[in-house]
Amino acid sequence: MTAAFVLQGVSKHYPQFSINDLSLSLPEGQIMGLVGVNGAGKSTLLRLLTGLAAPSSGSIEVLGHKLPGAQVAAKRQIGFAAEDMRLYRSQTLAWHIELVRRIYPEWDSAYAASLMHRFDIRADQVVGGFSHGQRVKALLLLCLARRPRLLLLDEPTTGLDPVARAEVLEALAEVLRDERRSVLFSSHNTHDIEQLSDSISFMHQGRLLASDDKESFLDEWRRILCVGDAPDDIDGWPELVQRRAAGSQIELKFRRWRDDVPERLKQIGLSVQRIDPMALEDIFVTTVRAGGQR
Repeated sequence: MTAAFVLQGVSKHYPQFSINDLSLSLPEGQIMGLVGVNGAGKSTLLRLLTGLAAPSSGSIEVLGHKLPGAQVAAKRQIGFAAEDMRLYRSQTLAWHIELVRRIYPEWDSAYAASLMHRFDIRADQVVGGFSHGQRVKALLLLCLARRPRLLLLDEPTTGLDPVARAEVLEALAEVLRDERRSVLFSSHNTHDIEQLSDSISFMHQGRLLASDDKESFLDEWRRILCVGDAPDDIDGWPELVQRRAAGSQIELKFRRWRDDVPERLKQIGLSVQRIDPMALEDIFVTTVRAGGQR
């Protein structure tokens, strides 16, 4: 399967922060959600993929182009949108569209008009009068109508009110269903990631903690509440990620769930009271606290 991007052993060092030995790839036509708290390294990773930053070590290939050497060719096929990007407040959306159209000959005017209708924004409106949600939609339009092969979205829903956030996510989900493009979507909001992504990667303090398809994350994790005295050697079980007291109960969190776990718990004297699937947010927090995959 062809990869939209491949990072192998990539490190990037700044005075106060580093990405260390990062290896990650995204198959073409898939959507990857990148989850991490603020400062985890998500934006740095996207800057590396766009050629805005060069790695300190390791190799990066985007759409078949080696970076940073072939970044000009790669950038023509990359669409990038971030929450902190700014438009010219005194100009209309139509002015911005014409500017981008002149730079990128692949601009699709008919598609731009379709997106404008779908996003419910007007070309003749001055950008300074847009709400935050409208500005996010305008950025996505300017990015998508270029028909990029790789779309990089850096926290696009940050700062949106609940209604605007739902509108942006619904519109974006429709666009991504319509188009077979590769997407890397970064956010610290696991609900956004779970809604849009095929696969999910967790970053923390510049390291990749885990990466898998979404269904595997949700299928492999369980939270179990038990009653009884857990022997200390249960901590040696490879699939047990976290154990803690929860009132009179013991809470156990398992990764790589196996159907024989309840019987094994019974054999060591624990009475299973409840078995629940885990939400992606709980999986992420548990993974961070455990320091990544075992």
